[in-house]
Amino acid sequence: MSVVPDTTTKITFTDNDTKFNSQGVTFIINPYDELALTKGLEIAEANGGAVTVCHVGPAASDAAIRKALSIGAEEAIRVDVEPIDSQFVAAQIAPIAKDYDLVLTGRESIDYNGGAVCGLLGAELNWPSINVVTEITVADGKATVEHDIDGGREVLEVSLPCVLSAQKDLCEPRIPNMKSIMQARMKPLNVVPATAASSESAYNSYSLPPAKQGVKLVDADNPAALIELLRSEKII
Repeated sequence: MSVVPDTTTKITFTDNDTKFNSQGVTFIINPYDELALTKGLEIAEANGGAVTVCHVGPAASDAAIRKALSIGAEEAIRVDVEPIDSQFVAAQIAPIAKDYDLVLTGRESIDYNGGAVCGLLGAELNWPSINVVTEITVADGKATVEHDIDGGREVLEVSLPCVLSAQKDLCEPRIPNMKSIMQARMKPLNVVPATAASSESAYNSYSLPPAKQGVKLVDADNPAALIELLRSEKII
């Protein structure tokens, strides 16, 4: 599970635009990871079992982790280290995940949009991995999954253990109630040290996207001007 800035947060950078400024930022569970959590709970309820949330990050993430526990996870594990990149995160999760039957991730985080953890984690564990999954059925030690491909969707069957990443149509996220929020305070959140792992990438600088340009108005009685504008802006 990853945490990301709330979509209403104003993003700024520090140290000459080389670091993301987390001061005053509200972090939430990555929406795709929330879908993965919900589907994991549905699978556990249908087949028996328990759901553990795993997160790589500092103590500032604990509030979001507690929310995951209030949604229904039985316990949480936080690897106490700053997540550097997707390869580093996969390397931290792999020693923990090896003891489980099924690992669900989000298709990507909505901040960096890398979409790489699922495949990298599968490679670390030497397990099959399938990305952008929209349906999962688990039975008899196998998972039947439907996932997005170019131009449509494909149905695959894979033996457990495996790694799957959640696409937006997988399920509807659950909303915790007051009772589950109170119970989450008593559930274990285990903090473990990081394992030795190298980072294969580095961020040189950050920048905000270009500001939106103002609209261009065309008189309704002048369609030729509209057509010319669409051509000059390479829209048609």
